[in-house]
This record gives sequence, structure tokens and C-alpha cells, in this order.
Amino acid sequence: MHARFRRALIPFALITTVAALATGCGRGADSEAGGFKIAIVTRNFTNPYWAALRDGALAEGDKRGVKVVVQAGQSETDADGENAQISTMAAQGYDCFGVVPVNGTNVITPLSAVARKNIPILNLDTQIDPKASAAAGVSYASFIGSDNLDAGRIAGQKMLEGLGGSGKVAILQGIAGEQNGINRDQGFTETVAGKLEIVQKVPADYEQDKGLQVTEAILRAHPDITGIFAANDTMGLGAAQAIKNAGKSGQIKVISVDGIQAALEAVKSGSLYGTVTQYPYAEGQLAVQSCLARQQGKELPARVVAPIAFIGKDNVEQQISAFPRPIVTFDNPIEGLLTK
Repeated sequence: MHARFRRALIPFALITTVAALATGCGRGADSEAGGFKIAIVTRNFTNPYWAALRDGALAEGDKRGVKVVVQAGQSETDADGENAQISTMAAQGYDCFGVVPVNGTNVITPLSAVARKNIPILNLDTQIDPKASAAAGVSYASFIGSDNLDAGRIAGQKMLEGLGGSGKVAILQGIAGEQNGINRDQGFTETVAGKLEIVQKVPADYEQDKGLQVTEAILRAHPDITGIFAANDTMGLGAAQAIKNAGKSGQIKVISVDGIQAALEAVKSGSLYGTVTQYPYAEGQLAVQSCLARQQGKELPARVVAPIAFIGKDNVEQQISAFPRPIVTFDNPIEGLLTK
């Protein structure tokens, strides 16, 4: 029976040791040496989105009394750094892995060493190419992440509402070839087709400075645009800054994806029209719960959908107060599998 994932499930007793988490993170390592150990590897901790996933995993590890170590590369595109972390941790006796890839294939080679030891692997947030994985002998106990097509659709619907059903818009894409960004772009594009004119699509690598620079160029080429959809919040914040610098505040609506704290504050101030919040903190918790369920011999669902919600002026105060917890309930199929 599925349990409901309610606010009480996600404690906000965390992050007293953020300074110690800059390059790698672990809890209870000394007291739990030799016990069940969970390894999680993500892209970087500079992006608050991945930091929130880390914090959710660490908080859940503390709650459940298990050792969780989270490592990362140095940037959104640091595939080599991420792969090096996986390769190192593969030889350190971890009992379960959760991995967020940079793209669809970069982590497959280092994960092959994990797969050969029959260690469960969770694919987190961004889907790893299933065909390439199978060819390398790598399989995943579950894919845990939000529905990015739906995130793009929600953004498109809200942009249509904000612009009154017509206008010119641009899209800031993520990393070339990265599936989450592709899905968000697709969902948005399909939703606004025939109603809004998309004048330009440009990748900005999920980085704030690139989001600013790309938007400056878009504004020069298309000074009459009235909306920008950014595939993540950091690019959206860069776009909002470029709009302010151009003296166009209030004239161009920006919607982004992720729901990081800075984006919520920008929604509150009005520099962002809204953000489709994806709750990476909950994803981190789900990863730890899933590893524990596998330890207990339970089969996981092939797909676990994490919650999303649109945050605009009407509910941003509520989300800021609840952060990083969801303000929406959702079915958590993992909680009901756990025996303790």
C-alpha cells in the first residue's frame, strides 16, 4: 500500500555542517564503519539544486541511522570529475549507489565496475541511456526523478496565461544532449505551439552567467520578446538580471524550473514570473529510502516520480516557509516498502 508523502515526512532539521560539505559529504562515518553504506554522486554542489538533493539524502540518512556519503564534480558539465568520484567510490565498499549523470552516457563506464559487484544502482533525476547501459551490462534498480515533460508543459501553460495567449518568447536550454533539458523544452514547445512564437532557442549550460550573456544577445536580436522560458532557475536568474540591465523589468515574463531559494525570492520580488519547483530534497530522501528497501530485499518500482508544483506570486510565501519541503502531497511508493 502506498504511503502519502506528507510534510511531516520531510524534517527540516538539517544543514548545520554545510561548510564541511563543499567537496564531499558524509554522516556517521566513524560510528557506523562496517555498516550499510550508501554512495550518491551528482554533478556539483555549486548549483543549489544539487546541494538540496545532497541535503535531503544526508538528512534521511541521519533519520534512518545509516551512513550516506555524497560526492560531486566541480561544475554542471564536469563529466570527468563525476566519473572519477564514481570510480573511487566503487572500490570503497559501498552497498548501494545513487547517480545523477551529466548526460545520458557519461557515467556508464565507471558504473560498470559497480554493476559487476551486483551492487544496486539508482538512476537519479536525469535518465541514463537504457540501451547503452544494457550494452555495458549496467542495470538500475529504479529511476527516481520528476516528470520533466510535465514541468515544461506547466511552464508553457503558465506562460500562455501570463502573456494572455499570444506573444514572442525565447527558450534558454540546458546542456546539449542532456535529457531533462530536452524534455522541458519539448513540453514547453508543444504546449505553446500555434499560440506563442518561439523566436530563438539557445543553450546556456544551466549556468547563471551564461544565462545572462545569452539573454543579452537575445534582447539585442529580438527586442520585442515578451517571455523567456529557462530550463533551470540559475539560467532564469541570469535572464532576469539581463532584463533588468536592459531597463525592461516588468516587460518580459521569465519562467524557470527547479525552485531553488534564490528563484523563490525572485518570484516574491517579481523579477521571475514563476518557477516549476522540482523538490530535489525529496529526491535525495527517496534515494536513501530506496537503498534501504533494497537492503531489506524489496523490489523497487522501475520509475518513482518525484513531485513538482508551479510557484508563482499566489503561493511563493507558502513555499518559502516550507522550503525545502514540498507544499504538495504525492504518492511515495518507497515508504510503504520499508519495514523500519
